[in-house]
Amino acid sequence: MININIELEVPMKIYFYRYGSICEPDVIDSFKRLGLDVDEETIEISKKNLLPGECVSIVSPKLMNNNYTFVFTINFFPWLSDVCQIVNVVYISLIVDSPVLELYSKSLSNSVNRVFLFDKMLFNEFEPYNKEHIFHIPLATNVRRNDEVIKNASAQENRKFTSDISFIGSTYQEKCPFNRAILPEYEKGYVDGIINAQLGVYGYNFIEDMLTDDMTERLLNCIPQHYEFPEGYRANNKALLAQEYLSVKVAEQERLRLLKMLSDSFNVDIYTGSDTTSLPHIHNKGFAKSLSEMPVIFHNSKINLNITAKSIRSGLSLRIFDVLGCGGFLITNYQAELPEFFEIGKDLVAYESENHLKELCAYYLTHDDERNEIARHGYETIVNNHTYDIRMLQIIDKSFPAR
Repeated sequence: MININIELEVPMKIYFYRYGSICEPDVIDSFKRLGLDVDEETIEISKKNLLPGECVSIVSPKLMNNNYTFVFTINFFPWLSDVCQIVNVVYISLIVDSPVLELYSKSLSNSVNRVFLFDKMLFNEFEPYNKEHIFHIPLATNVRRNDEVIKNASAQENRKFTSDISFIGSTYQEKCPFNRAILPEYEKGYVDGIINAQLGVYGYNFIEDMLTDDMTERLLNCIPQHYEFPEGYRANNKALLAQEYLSVKVAEQERLRLLKMLSDSFNVDIYTGSDTTSLPHIHNKGFAKSLSEMPVIFHNSKINLNITAKSIRSGLSLRIFDVLGCGGFLITNYQAELPEFFEIGKDLVAYESENHLKELCAYYLTHDDERNEIARHGYETIVNNHTYDIRMLQIIDKSFPAR
């Protein structure tokens, strides 16, 4: 593994506001390795129901009384951006999820913001609201931690977490708020048409383009207690319906369809808390522990499967970086940004249809040398380009271009 030993020109002290994202420990590790002094605020991890006003009262005195170079969060907190604007401290947020409805807040336009989006379509949507302060950047992984976990795995753990084909993640039935919708016949047919059309296309999410203003309001009214944009937000109901509701429904249908197709023909393990009773031949292994088990699963699976959530319209999901950063072989759906960061066929393999996925699985399960060489090359690409150490340096460089 290539080590990065770069000392930042100016000592930096940062305030890291945490809410419990899986990415937070890896980012903190990188900041500390790069020589930054990190103060962690963990109040929201233990008190999940804090109101923004309560958060402001906790955070404001700390930001006023300490000489922080910047404040950092995973995802975007409008109230925190407003506090940073008042005390004039740079606020860096790294967006790792999609959708993040807080991006529709008018606080996104605050001059102290440095917002990093992993999806280029998100970037194109939001960059006009804060030009030169919103950036496109891919996600990353913690190769150091992955290597350590894999190296220390016991023989029993390696046997337990070996698979022909594995998938870690939800099938989305329990995470699909659109399942609460009560649809009249016409609206149901309209939605089914959108879902079936999107399922046949890889690399471009056109759900929002297919919605009229009238149909958007009619469908939202069919969803009990649907999300409503708070005061101070740029309300965009078409984007809300497309990304928060319909994209999740498409992802649910796609994952169930593909996992059934594969498990009917191959030995497939899934690590999930989702209901898999509709997949009689799949092996549900339950939840996998993110830090101690996932790296071993990724490393030991002949084929790791990635089915990107449809709410990620063009970007690359965290699972892609994590699998490759564990030396795992990956077959993923095609995404528009995939060729920008990886060589298809050398770092990973991409499918463009249901039948294509089945053909690729059959081929690579029986071609060990090719599969292992692709996994090796993908790992090296991660080490050289996509670690958190590299990504945090890029973020700091973009946030402070004249330092």
